[in-house]
Amino acid sequence: MKADIIFKYFPDLTKEQRQKFEELEALYQDWNQKINVVSRKDIDEIYLRHILHSLGIAKFQQFLPGSTILDVGTGGGFPGIPLAILFPEAQFTLVDAIGKKIKVVQDVIDGLQLTNVTAKHMRVEDLDNQFDFVVSRAVAAMPTFVRWIKGRIKKDSLHNRRNGIIYLKGGDLSDELKEYKTAEVYNLSEYFSEEFYTTKKIVYLPLKYKK
Repeated sequence: MKADIIFKYFPDLTKEQRQKFEELEALYQDWNQKINVVSRKDIDEIYLRHILHSLGIAKFQQFLPGSTILDVGTGGGFPGIPLAILFPEAQFTLVDAIGKKIKVVQDVIDGLQLTNVTAKHMRVEDLDNQFDFVVSRAVAAMPTFVRWIKGRIKKDSLHNRRNGIIYLKGGDLSDELKEYKTAEVYNLSEYFSEEFYTTKKIVYLPLKYKK
């Protein structure tokens, strides 16, 4: 079973969580025949390349009950949907400017009966709410992304780690992160042994606030 790679790294899932992860592939396979949500070459490796990749964030930060997370440029629902399955008591808002992608996300949410996820077809700049963390998968260079989400992060932190951005990126990040002295970079290969993760990283950027 392809979902076994998830269970390998997250062995303490409930029966309900395991079932939801197992159902993900069929939901995306069905949609991918209608519109290209996930690239054709990736759909057969959706657990390795998309679902487990999304859950790399969970190896870095556990989201407490009642916390709020914004997924910007969610595309087909990554990293937000896998994280929402893993943290059912946290609240997730998934936004994307492309309507057909949010339609897919909403269908997956409904199919899995996820009650802790809201999908919005909009630009993040038009969102009013504030969140504990903003997550995303490489939708823009960091300076652009920081500009997009300005004012979206809560000042007071629920977690030991300060509120901020948790960003899944790959490759050489030195240039785009040079202006962010507080940025921290972690290799996903520290958490996952598969070759796919040798160049994959998490960037954590705590946001500072003026007094």
